[in-house]
Amino acid sequence: MIDIESFVASAVARAVEELYGGSQNIQLQIQKTRKEFEGDYTLVVFPLLRISRQSPEATAAQIGEKVVAYNAQIGAYNVIKGFLNLTLAPSFWAERFNGIVSAESFGQAAPTGRTIMIEYSSPNTNKPLHLGHIRNNLLGYSVARILQANGHNVIKVNLVNDRGIHICKSMLAWQLYGGGETPQSSGMKGDHLVGKYYVEFDKHYKAEVAELVAGGMEESEAKHNAPIMRSAQEMLRRWEAKDPEVYGLWQKMNGWVYEGFDVTYKALGVDFDKVYYESQTYLLGKSLVEEGLRKGVFFRKEDNSVWIDLTADGLDQKLLLRGDGTSVYMTQDLGTALRRFEENNLDDMIYVVGNEQNYHFQVLKLVLKKLGYTWSDNIFHLSYGMVELPEGKMKSREGTVVDADDLIADMVRTAREMSAELGKLDGCTAGEADEVSAMVGLGALKYFILKVDPKKTMLFDPRESIDFNGNTGPFIQYTHARIRSILRKADEAGIEYRGVQTADLLPEEIELVKTLSDYPSTVAAAGENFSPSIIAAYAYDLAKSFNGYYHDHSILREQNEATRRMRLQLAAEVARVIRSAMSLLGISVPERM
Repeated sequence: MIDIESFVASAVARAVEELYGGSQNIQLQIQKTRKEFEGDYTLVVFPLLRISRQSPEATAAQIGEKVVAYNAQIGAYNVIKGFLNLTLAPSFWAERFNGIVSAESFGQAAPTGRTIMIEYSSPNTNKPLHLGHIRNNLLGYSVARILQANGHNVIKVNLVNDRGIHICKSMLAWQLYGGGETPQSSGMKGDHLVGKYYVEFDKHYKAEVAELVAGGMEESEAKHNAPIMRSAQEMLRRWEAKDPEVYGLWQKMNGWVYEGFDVTYKALGVDFDKVYYESQTYLLGKSLVEEGLRKGVFFRKEDNSVWIDLTADGLDQKLLLRGDGTSVYMTQDLGTALRRFEENNLDDMIYVVGNEQNYHFQVLKLVLKKLGYTWSDNIFHLSYGMVELPEGKMKSREGTVVDADDLIADMVRTAREMSAELGKLDGCTAGEADEVSAMVGLGALKYFILKVDPKKTMLFDPRESIDFNGNTGPFIQYTHARIRSILRKADEAGIEYRGVQTADLLPEEIELVKTLSDYPSTVAAAGENFSPSIIAAYAYDLAKSFNGYYHDHSILREQNEATRRMRLQLAAEVARVIRSAMSLLGISVPERM
């Protein structure tokens, strides 16, 4: 299907060449006409004045007359100072509409041959997933789908932080205070059970620190010397030494967590092509540290710890290996990055991680570059803002987080209550009501989070997200269900509408076709910016425009057969694009509601 901007540019270039010559040496500036002016595309005339040797208004008028005279599909023009606004003819939009109808994969780009890996989720195995993880997972999964729609080969991966001091805290607390409790004996999901003991560790740790401070010790020293913290650090050393007892406990408790995570991922509707574990990559990271020492990129301090000095790069000194030989996050991230690029021949690597880690990824890229890995330039940190609640920030170790499983269940329950109150479930079987409630609840959650620019901190209000009016997922879902109901009635009445349409389009119908035409460029823009919010805004605008059109114009009751066929086909294309756009956000849309 022809690109509209390219079509307009070609017509303008021909007119300029015939009028003035030398157009090949000038970059034409063509953009969409601003909404407050009449027209579809605007030519900025000022760069052409040196060859036209006339005023901006005269130059624009000459070009406009020539373009309209030579192109029946460009119906009119107007001049505003140095800007030529061109209006495409109704026949152009009618042809465009039929092109959309016949395009089987409308909005899907041709394969690019690029392989992009995107990492999201990256949970710690010491606690269940929470609201912050939900934004991470939804953002990563949606960006992956958008990049696939842009023709890239995408590998979705999860890096599980399955080792480190935080894991040992939960393990030690379970040893000390668990009494042999298991998911089976407690009836708790495994990730919730392990998270319970992470909170338990923090409670006892704070009590020990307070006792040491009361005894006259400085708080910083007390935090370092608290017996339970020293025991956790010793457990980490034993784990790295593959102590059978510690290693066996680690495998058992991590196994509980993985089973719990899988349940949450399935409920959330996200998945992964590969899962990496830090326990399998940190040793590779250590070998990279040794390589850096040999090359003189890193240096060793008196306490045996290994560092890199980045002060000349405007940063600071960064720890890469502790004095006792245990690794830090940077160590394992170096190893993981190397393994991924070597195993998958990547063109790009995207990390979906909160903005509190901006500095970490700045350092990661710089360290890899200093080690000689030029592909470090192809690492991108998709930094996103935190999710806050009306009550404020969440704190994992204090047990004040919004649990992902609880939130998902609450969203589905609230969706069912509100849908029933509004009569949206009338006529549904119990099974259909369950399916629609889950679809609406999760759609509300996903849309509310993804409609916000990833870089922004956001405030999440569950009840506000489930609203069948306004900029919400349920509003768009209901629009799709409404259209599907119209089309079912047309099928039941034996009305055939599929295929090439010949009826003239009203201005409101042309506006809908224009919005539909914008879908491929919208998908491209969302891919370039790694921003699902661009897709969300488009889906809402399309649904809102259709609802306004439907309010003013009859579809099934239209008496003119050709017009009725066209309107049904137009409604079907709106539903198709809504369905496609929402799928890029990981959101399903119901057939009936």
